[in-house]
Amino acid sequence: MQLPIKIETSGVQSLQNQIFESIRQQILNGQLKSGMLMPSSRVLSEQLGVSRNTVVLAFDRLIAEDYLYSRKTVGTFVNASLPENSLMLRDNGRCYNETREERQPIRHPILFKGRAPTVVNPNRCKLDIDFWVGRPDPHSFPTNIWRRLTIRNLTSGNPNLTEYRDPAGIFGLRKAIADHLGPARGINVSPEQVIVVNGSQEALNLVARLLIEKGTQVVTECPCYQGAAYVLESYGAKLIPIRVDKNGLDVSELPQTRVSLAYVTPSHQYPMGVTLPLERRVRLLDWAWEVGAYIVEDDYDSDFRHHGSPLTAVAGQDRHGCVIYMGTFSKSIGAGLRLGYLVVPSELVNPAQTVKTLMDNGHSWLDQAVLADFISSGSYAQHLRRIRHTYLNRRDCLVNSLHKYFGDVQLSGLDGGMHVVWHLPTYLPSAEEVQNIAQETGVGVYAMAAAAAHDFGHKEYSERNLVLGYSSVSEKHIHDGISRLASALEKTSRGD
Repeated sequence: MQLPIKIETSGVQSLQNQIFESIRQQILNGQLKSGMLMPSSRVLSEQLGVSRNTVVLAFDRLIAEDYLYSRKTVGTFVNASLPENSLMLRDNGRCYNETREERQPIRHPILFKGRAPTVVNPNRCKLDIDFWVGRPDPHSFPTNIWRRLTIRNLTSGNPNLTEYRDPAGIFGLRKAIADHLGPARGINVSPEQVIVVNGSQEALNLVARLLIEKGTQVVTECPCYQGAAYVLESYGAKLIPIRVDKNGLDVSELPQTRVSLAYVTPSHQYPMGVTLPLERRVRLLDWAWEVGAYIVEDDYDSDFRHHGSPLTAVAGQDRHGCVIYMGTFSKSIGAGLRLGYLVVPSELVNPAQTVKTLMDNGHSWLDQAVLADFISSGSYAQHLRRIRHTYLNRRDCLVNSLHKYFGDVQLSGLDGGMHVVWHLPTYLPSAEEVQNIAQETGVGVYAMAAAAAHDFGHKEYSERNLVLGYSSVSEKHIHDGISRLASALEKTSRGD
């Protein structure tokens, strides 16, 4: 470690005093913190171009005055207990404590305004069984093949680890994603239109930076994904919530005025879980073309379809270049990878790549290379087939358990994804009350706000709907969790 010390060889003060005062001041200013190991006298003398004895004498004085202490054969450290008057300043003969009475400068105001969405469950450590939303089964991660591909790329990829790569993503991964989207989602796209991002949250920030300024009108579903609403409003967007019914976004309510953007989750609406039918998709595309809007299609968990073939993505039906398509590997592989992608219309390719460059200069090369190999080798398709079967069994277990303990339950979101919504019957307490009762028994179930959903204040959604994720919960725990919830609610109704 080098210390920022400047000495004047022709100065009035001796070299020893200059070194002493510089280190002392750095300790008092907090630059050198308690317990920090100092550079050796030899290293510091070489850095400053002075004799080692000069540095040793300065260190000896700092040790004598309790700024430093020495441990034989280990080194010299900053002392935890500084001299009694070390933080006292003298002003016109009056002493005052710098940390308590120092005048603070008037800082420039923080211009950012925004809210943080719910990403991590704050009560997870208190729960035995947790129906948290959007979390893959931790045992499903393809550890063995991921390790093998990582070692292979580490062995052969040295130059790639030391050089900047294309900020939009390495070509191999962009091509693998483009090739996957053709048969999987019906999207005919070139690799150049694909931009690799650090998950869907960065994708939303990138789109917002491209298209939103203060007052920009943006259509969102109501309710919608909390993370999207909060990002859009943080850029100054004026959000126009459009109601979601049993068939998804009610396209008949779309405004006919100028709108810049519409954020939608048509394959498995978040949070309600419904799928937008073909007729509404066509009308949505026609509307976007007529008013000059882009559609942001967030296809966050479309890899999991439990009944029949999935509908072609809205982007696959787009003939006018209106759709910006968002995908993520957080749900299919793991959120810890922080890997997702955007597919942008041709006219947005260059500006989107520029924004990505300005944001972070691109994602880790190694993670991208491993994922590219994982997809192109066919391992990703095999992985999806395996976990689809697992998630379908868990969904069925959840549905059967709810029917067993609560009778004829009303559910939405059964056709795909990783969660369902339970529309609570009138004889049960509100969603928030059920959430609290469940938590007291060690079971996590979630009302809208706690499940990263934003309902714009509509109580019809927030008060009577519970979101239940099942992908990361074993079938035994699913059954036990619903059984415990039923017992807890029964005791509450009896006033026990």
